[in-house]
Amino acid sequence: MSGISRDLIMRALRRLGELALAEGLTLEICLYGGTAFMLAYGNRTATQDVDASINPREHGLRLSKQVARDLGLEEKWLNDEVGKFFAPVGARRKLPLEIPGLRLYVATPSYLLAMKALACRRPGPGRRGDLQDLKFLIHKMEIKSLDEIQAHIDRFYPEDLPTSDQQEILKGIIQEVAHEPKK
Repeated sequence: MSGISRDLIMRALRRLGELALAEGLTLEICLYGGTAFMLAYGNRTATQDVDASINPREHGLRLSKQVARDLGLEEKWLNDEVGKFFAPVGARRKLPLEIPGLRLYVATPSYLLAMKALACRRPGPGRRGDLQDLKFLIHKMEIKSLDEIQAHIDRFYPEDLPTSDQQEILKGIIQEVAHEPKK
């Protein structure tokens, strides 16, 4: 998949809301990953899929398959597999988008930073990786040290530490952000 644009995601979410309303449902969706960066922070123009938790799950996934057929998307455009990486306690805030049939939330910057710092994936074929998202968050949150990143990780994943390789990547991003001209 080459990527899903903001416009297509909005059309898909509106269609999902229409289908939910037609069944008398309100789906609760919390967005993560690229979609969170795109819709909440305006930091992306496209994403591979929509990483999200959805409740009620079974109804939401069934309706998302109908949206895929209606809009020509891949069947798993709404990817709930991100749940494997959830912390025992997450953090989210309401996304200021009104779509009838949906209640939309987005992961907080602190939670996204913790998730991305522990993943620290490099770009690869067909994948953006986490480095640009980390750079954006470190800049936005004015992070100055690895200890500050670890404090965010500790809030959600108190048993986890970035590996030594991940720590070096994070230190490099902090240094890069520190030397950028102020916008």
